[in-house]
Amino acid sequence: MRAIIFTLLLFTVNLSFSQINTPRVSPASEVEQMVGLTEIEIEYSRPSMRGREVFGNLVPFGKVWRTGADNSTKISFDTDVIISGKTIQSGTYSIFSIPNKESWEIIFYSDVELWGVPRDWSENKIVFSSMFDVKKLKKSNTVETFTISFNDLTNNDVNMSISWENTSVDIKIEVPTRSMVESDINKVLSDNPKSSDYYAAAVFYRQENINLDKALEWMNKAIEMNESPRFWQYRQQSLIMAANDKFADAVDAAKKSLNLAIEADNQDYIKMNRESIAEWSKKL
Repeated sequence: MRAIIFTLLLFTVNLSFSQINTPRVSPASEVEQMVGLTEIEIEYSRPSMRGREVFGNLVPFGKVWRTGADNSTKISFDTDVIISGKTIQSGTYSIFSIPNKESWEIIFYSDVELWGVPRDWSENKIVFSSMFDVKKLKKSNTVETFTISFNDLTNNDVNMSISWENTSVDIKIEVPTRSMVESDINKVLSDNPKSSDYYAAAVFYRQENINLDKALEWMNKAIEMNESPRFWQYRQQSLIMAANDKFADAVDAAKKSLNLAIEADNQDYIKMNRESIAEWSKKL
């Protein structure tokens, strides 16, 4: 009898220490995106359709959903951001949603260490909520595996897209890039700035298409302070001159950039400068 008991105990111990590695049904994923100077990170799990009808069935309409699988989906911002006109402070939040046929309510929740929707759901922990329209996808574009991605990226905003089955929802996230850079520009240019500081400030203003006269002033200073400007610097100067409708000056600067690009055998800049010279010369 003792031998039988010992054998059973040994079998049980062996089972308890047995480890078989199998893949998760809904694999974990992380998505990181720099938007201007703001880092946004998503942590979520990715369920697949596997022949199932998702919205209105697997994911009911009109009920709070974890927006993924397993642990609650989390989003992190390292600066304040704006969504639907509402400021959201930097930090980490759980993303919940209430899907419906025509629109979804997207909810950011202050608790983040959660497994799915909390039983003790509290309205006081809702940091953000807003409605977003649903985009219906063609059958040929069906999304088999639940996906959160970042699209239409600029220095100042990005669309966070939530897609699965035949449904996609875009959430536009605005970031404070311009105010952050302008604060740096004001600080640096007021304290013994270098040629590279004027250059960086001028290029940023041109990219943002703001204060182009000030951008030209700074770029001219950058070129004057530089003993040997390079072809890419003259290129930027020519673009800012053209943006200020100073096409004769822009052609002259582009020719300087072209000659230096030929010396450096940089075919991209050779092509760009030749095309710009031809275009701007027609406006003289």
